[in-house]
Amino acid sequence: MEPITLTTDRLRLRNPVPGDADAVYALCQDPDIRRWTTVPDPYTRQDAEFFLNRLVPDGWREDTEYTFAAEPLAGGPLLAAAGLRNRGPGIWEVGYWLAPDHRGHGHMTEIVRALAHWAFTGLGCTRLVWRAEVGNTGSRAVAERVGFVVEGVERAGLAHHGTLRDCWVGALLPSDFGLPSPLPYLPAREHPVT
Repeated sequence: MEPITLTTDRLRLRNPVPGDADAVYALCQDPDIRRWTTVPDPYTRQDAEFFLNRLVPDGWREDTEYTFAAEPLAGGPLLAAAGLRNRGPGIWEVGYWLAPDHRGHGHMTEIVRALAHWAFTGLGCTRLVWRAEVGNTGSRAVAERVGFVVEGVERAGLAHHGTLRDCWVGALLPSDFGLPSPLPYLPAREHPVT
């Protein structure tokens, strides 16, 4: 797929480009981004260049991961990165990080809502998955504000810096956004047959 641009009320979600290397490098120095996401730690300028020159374009070209850089519509610096990773037929997983000085203003909730809507209307997504290491309360708060249903804890679900860690897992369905699903959905019975 060719990269696309999405917009929200306040933000432009565009393809990250090699010219974003300085901003990505600077933002990934944030201890919380390095602690809670899978970016390398320490994060070098070469890591930013590899991300922008190889990982991002390869993901779009191979239809395995669609990464976006978020910036204010009115102009301003890159403030976040978010993406959708293909997890199998109809299943996508969302991931994201946000600049420290933009936290607490609803930006990431706005970004994830836009990505979810596009996943459901543009990618044929039947289930959007969110995962975060147990303890990442900021990521969980965003997921819950968007409407993800937290389904539980996946033991040893995330590899982070060479260690398996438990993670929260949640899902969002097209019907949670009032959208039709590409496939019919038969929810579990509320009262199991005995």
